[in-house]
Amino acid sequence: MRKGILLSFVCGIGLASQAMTVLAAPGEQARREIIQLMDGLSNSACEFQRNGKWYGRADARAHLQRKYEYLLKRDLVDTAEQFIERAASKSSMSGRAYRVRCPGQPEADAGAWFLARLKALRGSGAPPR
Repeated sequence: MRKGILLSFVCGIGLASQAMTVLAAPGEQARREIIQLMDGLSNSACEFQRNGKWYGRADARAHLQRKYEYLLKRDLVDTAEQFIERAASKSSMSGRAYRVRCPGQPEADAGAWFLARLKALRGSGAPPR
Protein backbone atom coordinates (compact mmCIF):
# COMPACT_ATOMS: atom_id res chain seq x y z
CA MET A 1 0.00 0.00 0.00
CA ARG A 2 2.76 2.45 0.96
CA LYS A 3 4.71 1.65 -2.22
CA GLY A 4 1.62 2.42 -4.31
CA ILE A 5 1.10 5.77 -2.60
CA LEU A 6 4.78 6.67 -2.94
CA LEU A 7 4.82 5.68 -6.61
CA SER A 8 1.70 7.75 -7.27
CA PHE A 9 3.28 10.73 -5.52
CA VAL A 10 6.56 10.46 -7.47
CA CYS A 11 4.73 10.04 -10.78
CA GLY A 12 2.54 13.02 -9.97
CA ILE A 13 5.57 15.21 -9.32
CA GLY A 14 7.13 14.10 -12.61
CA LEU A 15 3.97 14.88 -14.58
CA ALA A 16 3.56 18.25 -12.89
CA SER A 17 7.18 19.10 -13.66
CA GLN A 18 6.69 18.20 -17.34
CA ALA A 19 3.50 20.26 -17.50
CA MET A 20 5.26 23.29 -16.03
CA THR A 21 8.08 22.96 -18.57
CA VAL A 22 5.62 22.86 -21.43
CA LEU A 23 3.76 25.88 -20.08
CA ALA A 24 7.01 27.86 -19.73
CA ALA A 25 7.87 27.64 -23.43
CA PRO A 26 6.64 30.47 -25.66
CA GLY A 27 3.60 29.66 -27.74
CA GLU A 28 3.63 29.61 -31.52
CA GLN A 29 2.42 33.22 -31.82
CA ALA A 30 5.12 34.47 -29.41
CA ARG A 31 7.85 32.53 -31.26
CA ARG A 32 6.64 33.93 -34.57
CA GLU A 33 6.57 37.49 -33.21
CA ILE A 34 10.07 37.19 -31.73
CA ILE A 35 11.46 35.87 -35.02
CA GLN A 36 9.69 38.65 -36.91
CA LEU A 37 11.17 41.25 -34.57
CA MET A 38 14.70 39.93 -35.11
CA ASP A 39 14.06 39.63 -38.86
CA GLY A 40 12.74 43.19 -38.89
CA LEU A 41 16.05 44.47 -37.54
CA SER A 42 18.22 42.27 -39.76
CA ASN A 43 16.22 43.19 -42.89
CA SER A 44 16.36 46.93 -42.16
CA ALA A 45 19.05 49.53 -42.83
CA CYS A 46 19.27 50.18 -39.09
CA GLU A 47 22.27 49.78 -36.82
CA PHE A 48 22.26 48.43 -33.29
CA GLN A 49 24.33 49.82 -30.42
CA ARG A 50 25.37 47.78 -27.45
CA ASN A 51 27.81 48.93 -24.80
CA GLY A 52 28.68 52.06 -26.77
CA LYS A 53 29.62 50.32 -30.03
CA TRP A 54 27.49 50.26 -33.20
CA TYR A 55 26.92 46.95 -34.98
CA GLY A 56 25.47 46.11 -38.36
CA ARG A 57 22.24 44.24 -38.72
CA ALA A 58 23.80 40.77 -39.15
CA ASP A 59 25.87 41.07 -35.97
CA ALA A 60 22.89 42.53 -34.11
CA ARG A 61 20.67 39.65 -35.21
CA ALA A 62 23.26 37.05 -34.18
CA HIS A 63 23.63 38.67 -30.76
CA LEU A 64 19.88 38.80 -30.15
CA GLN A 65 19.50 35.20 -31.36
CA ARG A 66 22.11 34.05 -28.82
CA LYS A 67 20.34 35.92 -26.03
CA TYR A 68 16.98 34.47 -27.09
CA GLU A 69 18.39 30.92 -27.08
CA TYR A 70 19.88 31.53 -23.62
CA LEU A 71 16.48 32.65 -22.31
CA LEU A 72 14.73 29.69 -23.95
CA LYS A 73 17.07 27.18 -22.28
CA ARG A 74 16.22 28.69 -18.91
CA ASP A 75 12.47 29.05 -19.55
CA LEU A 76 12.74 32.83 -19.11
CA VAL A 77 10.82 33.97 -22.18
CA ASP A 78 7.13 33.29 -22.79
CA THR A 79 6.12 36.37 -24.77
CA ALA A 80 7.49 38.86 -27.28
CA GLU A 81 7.33 41.51 -24.55
CA GLN A 82 9.55 39.38 -22.32
CA PHE A 83 11.99 38.92 -25.21
CA ILE A 84 12.15 42.70 -25.66
CA GLU A 85 12.55 43.32 -21.93
CA ARG A 86 15.06 40.55 -21.21
CA ALA A 87 17.06 40.29 -24.45
CA ALA A 88 16.57 43.28 -26.75
CA SER A 89 16.52 46.31 -24.43
CA LYS A 90 19.79 46.34 -22.53
CA SER A 91 23.05 44.57 -21.91
CA SER A 92 22.78 41.85 -19.30
CA MET A 93 26.48 42.42 -18.51
CA SER A 94 26.72 46.22 -18.19
CA GLY A 95 23.05 47.15 -17.80
CA ARG A 96 23.43 49.82 -20.51
CA ALA A 97 20.43 50.34 -22.77
CA TYR A 98 20.72 49.16 -26.35
CA ARG A 99 20.07 51.78 -29.04
CA VAL A 100 18.85 51.62 -32.64
CA ARG A 101 19.54 54.17 -35.37
CA CYS A 102 17.89 54.06 -38.75
CA PRO A 103 18.48 56.36 -41.74
CA GLY A 104 16.30 59.45 -41.61
CA GLN A 105 15.04 58.76 -38.08
CA PRO A 106 16.25 59.86 -34.64
CA GLU A 107 18.25 57.37 -32.60
CA ALA A 108 16.01 55.44 -30.18
CA ASP A 109 16.21 53.09 -27.23
CA ALA A 110 16.03 49.56 -28.60
CA GLY A 111 13.26 48.57 -26.18
CA ALA A 112 10.96 51.31 -27.46
CA TRP A 113 11.96 50.56 -31.06
CA PHE A 114 11.08 46.86 -30.73
CA LEU A 115 7.83 47.60 -28.87
CA ALA A 116 6.74 49.90 -31.71
CA ARG A 117 7.47 47.15 -34.22
CA LEU A 118 5.60 44.60 -32.13
CA LYS A 119 2.58 46.90 -31.97
CA ALA A 120 2.74 47.33 -35.75
CA LEU A 121 3.07 43.56 -36.28
CA ARG A 122 -0.01 42.92 -34.20
CA GLY A 123 -1.98 45.78 -35.72
CA SER A 124 -1.28 45.89 -39.41
CA GLY A 125 0.91 42.88 -40.01
CA ALA A 126 3.88 44.96 -41.17
CA PRO A 127 6.35 46.95 -39.06
CA PRO A 128 6.92 50.62 -39.84
CA ARG A 129 10.04 51.56 -41.77
